[in-house]
Amino acid sequence: HPMSYYGQGSVNWDFIGMARETREKALPGVACIHFDGAGGNVAAGKYNDGLMDNRPILAGRVAEGMKRAWESQEKAPIGASEVGWEVVPVAMPVRDTLVEEVLLAKLDDASLKITDRLRAGRDLTFLRRTKSGHEIPVACLRLGKARVLHLPGELFVEYQLAAQRMRPDLFVAMAAYGDYGTGYIGTAVAYGQGGYETGIVSRVGPPVEEVLMGAMRQLLKQP
Repeated sequence: HPMSYYGQGSVNWDFIGMARETREKALPGVACIHFDGAGGNVAAGKYNDGLMDNRPILAGRVAEGMKRAWESQEKAPIGASEVGWEVVPVAMPVRDTLVEEVLLAKLDDASLKITDRLRAGRDLTFLRRTKSGHEIPVACLRLGKARVLHLPGELFVEYQLAAQRMRPDLFVAMAAYGDYGTGYIGTAVAYGQGGYETGIVSRVGPPVEEVLMGAMRQLLKQP
């Protein structure tokens, strides 16, 4: 989660944006673009205590990491045959707590808080969309020896680490937070461990791990 503190009534690019600005000033003409990886169960710093003083500190750490990454980059020429974009559509397993009749009843209950009714509406939309046969694309950008996976939802970091282990011979990165209908996406074991991220903010169930791991393996097996 690239957020230091929030809920102040304004929109802010936070420490990630501050770090990007720092590096773009140091590298005129270079656009620094941020893609959030599998950060569903990762906070800013070891613990995110929400202190405002930490925003510039976190920005400085990210900017330093960006600087070191820039200085250590290894460039290599690539041809057209080494560039590709592959997609594997997947059917996401809806968690068994989402029941259409229950969600419709919440929508119709004017005594409930508006936030509860809105959540029921979002849950119902995802449930119906998935039941209709809709599949979510899992994609991979191939650039020579580099692979950039693009996955849905607010993924747990275990997915990104697993992808890197699948192809230790390649540079494997990940951009998550794609199709956000899923909400958070935990690992199979995490759904039995409790916690906020695998509670009502996740619309998928434990089988999601097998689905996404299989899609990643299929995409990363490309030579």
